[in-house]
Amino acid sequence: MTATEHPAAAGWRSVLPESVRPYTEAAPLAALFLGMSSGFPYAMIGATLTTRLAQDGIDKKSVTAFSLAFLVYNLKFLWAWSVDGVHIPLLGRLGQRVSWLLVAGVMVIAAVLNLAFVDPSASLLYTAYAAVLVGIAGATFDIVIDAYRIELLEPRQLGVGSGMSQYGWRIGSVAAGALALVLSARYGWGVGYAACAAFALPGMLTGLVMGEPKRHREPKARSGIGETLAAVWGPFLEFFRRRGAFLVLLFILLHKIGDTLGQLTLRLLLDDLKFSNDEIALYDVGVGFWAYLIGIFVGGVLYSKLGMKRSVLISLILMAVSNFSFAALAQAGHTNWGLGGAIGFENFASGIGGVTVVAYFSALCDLRFTAAQYALISAAASVVGRFLTGTTAGDASVGTAGTEGEGNARRGEATEPEAR
Repeated sequence: MTATEHPAAAGWRSVLPESVRPYTEAAPLAALFLGMSSGFPYAMIGATLTTRLAQDGIDKKSVTAFSLAFLVYNLKFLWAWSVDGVHIPLLGRLGQRVSWLLVAGVMVIAAVLNLAFVDPSASLLYTAYAAVLVGIAGATFDIVIDAYRIELLEPRQLGVGSGMSQYGWRIGSVAAGALALVLSARYGWGVGYAACAAFALPGMLTGLVMGEPKRHREPKARSGIGETLAAVWGPFLEFFRRRGAFLVLLFILLHKIGDTLGQLTLRLLLDDLKFSNDEIALYDVGVGFWAYLIGIFVGGVLYSKLGMKRSVLISLILMAVSNFSFAALAQAGHTNWGLGGAIGFENFASGIGGVTVVAYFSALCDLRFTAAQYALISAAASVVGRFLTGTTAGDASVGTAGTEGEGNARRGEATEPEAR
């Protein structure tokens, strides 16, 4: 689509810095709103629920047991195939992805409302069931949103779109948690949770406004038990038949161990170096948070300018070097400048890496099985990546999500976006 066809859009975008323009395109903006809806269910069963249970006088052992509700997110690949292959009656005319967005959004709203009106002090077991239901609905919403985002974005937009999605996720999770706390202090937890259910609407409305992604590919129709089972295993078999697939899988499993171990030991290091809680809050939360947001933006720009291969390689190098900054801090001892520098650089590198690696994972998906394959990739990265380490990636296994459309992630192209 050329600037001549949309002179008004091209006009106001032309005054923006070139690096900012990709963030103002329709698909990356849609990714922002999708991210908002994706992030809020996680907050509802995370710190917000922990605070609610603590205020209701539930003992700490029971409160920590509720973290098992998050396990559902790591198991979402088990039913992700249905989002690719099961057609929704009546709503199906809106398209496979849009119809599932609406259904999953309604599921999340219903689950959050159910959790809103349970009484933990009366029935802790029912509260646990309600939290797991939010986890199942939220994980399903995640599956649909990830598939919709990947298919909506062109290959050249995967980096910027991944960054916008992460911005949205942070906005959704933080805003929902804050809203629940503020309203619960005045009107009770039921009202606080019920109001947060509205955070499902941005994702649902985005689907209705943007419509079915043009890059969506329908998988082959299946009938009968045997063919249905083939539909379940088909996305995984397709992935592992690619050249270099096991090397890519190894990268997925291993790439985050350095960051994960660093985060686990960071607070222990800061305690050993006698940093006060005020110093930790200022640098770890204050400096780190803003450095992470800046890193997300830079990651999107790098992906747009350099393409997939070079941007991923640079981000992995930065993430590896950032881990050495804490070793340097340990040698330097108690120094606020050192703490601020180490935490700032680590979060900046993580922001860049989060964008480029998520964009790479998105490009791996075959557009016929986007939901199932991305659910498997994200689950593998979040579970096993906590225990293993590694830094290698191959471009041979890039799927159709990284090749179809403007710009080709398989070849590492970074087609400059037109003004739209």
